Amino acid sequence: MKRTLLLAGLTFAFFACGENQKSEEKAVVEEETENPTQESNPVPEKQPEAVSPDKKYEHEVVIGDMSIPWGFDFLPDGSILVTEKGGDLYHFKNGEKTAISGVPEIYNQGQGGLLDIALHPDFESNKWVYISYSSESGDGEGGNTALIRAKLENNQLTNREDLYKGKPNSTKGQHFGSRIVFDNEGHLFFTIGDRGNRDVNPQDITRDGGKVYRLNLDGSIPSDNPFVGEENAKEAIYSYGHRNPQGMIFNKETGEVWVNEHGPKGGDEINVIKAGKNYGWPVVTYGENYDGTTITEERTGPKFQNPLTYWIPSIAPSGFEKVTSDKYPELKGNLLIGSLKFQYLEHMALENQKVVKREKLLEGLGRIRDVQQGPDGFIYVAAEGTGIVKMLPLEETE
Repeated sequence: MKRTLLLAGLTFAFFACGENQKSEEKAVVEEETENPTQESNPVPEKQPEAVSPDKKYEHEVVIGDMSIPWGFDFLPDGSILVTEKGGDLYHFKNGEKTAISGVPEIYNQGQGGLLDIALHPDFESNKWVYISYSSESGDGEGGNTALIRAKLENNQLTNREDLYKGKPNSTKGQHFGSRIVFDNEGHLFFTIGDRGNRDVNPQDITRDGGKVYRLNLDGSIPSDNPFVGEENAKEAIYSYGHRNPQGMIFNKETGEVWVNEHGPKGGDEINVIKAGKNYGWPVVTYGENYDGTTITEERTGPKFQNPLTYWIPSIAPSGFEKVTSDKYPELKGNLLIGSLKFQYLEHMALENQKVVKREKLLEGLGRIRDVQQGPDGFIYVAAEGTGIVKMLPLEETE
């Protein structure tokens, strides 16, 4: 669905039918969505090259013998829940790894599988755990990304609730998303990639795929979501025009959700998520087709929200964290992004929303899937073929 047509139709309806002031205010909001100012939507500058730091970080393996640890989170006692893409969920405590029962059945195809996991902000009192995964449920062959929550009791998932399921199913094996974060206002955000259907899903708010979604913690749709009440729209959508977001954080300093997402050949992005905004894929992109042919000559436009930054060449970002710990003073306040393609943890420093430094940490560790700052202040990294490792502060490696 083209937003320009939506805006024109809404404007005609509002003025022809004499709708109330609330409707007129909605039209103004949509016009602002179409025409963001340059000040609020700057075109990103080219990044500096990523370099190896003068001092290298060491690490220690916390959970070993894992194939593709896709996502993990910390329980209140400091123990860890970690997903294996192949369909297993483990609880690691006191040096022992225990399989959790009651895990949903997955559609194990391509990039699909058991994906992210996140504990309810008040997990200690309610025991809710949120999980994203590729699911065959619903009509049609194949699968799509689903989100559930369940209670964790005695190493078992119980009281399962199905919160969202992307439609339609597809036999394509790419671009499921999917990360989960919470804001400070009782909302959950999660992502679904474009499912390899780039010319249909990302720009159409009547369809799932290529979106960031926002729900209340019980799975209901917030009344102030940007497309609530819009005809045929998926009301859970918060932003659209995405390709495949596989890293997401709630930036407590700014009160915003930030995502990193895969571009094609070049054009990976970090995006600051704003309600109702269109992030452009595939109408505008800094990337090109994998065979080197052009997707589009356009990099930006008045209808689209620009990325905070982009990568050329692609690093295939997965996992995302903002460092707040005092254990790494040289990293504090900066971003960490996992690279699947080049198998390192990227340290990105920003000044005034511009990238001023990029460093390659933990080079050669493996394809990095996730990165989290633990409750103990240490940085933990999920690496394919290894498991979960703890990055040691420089003072502990000298």
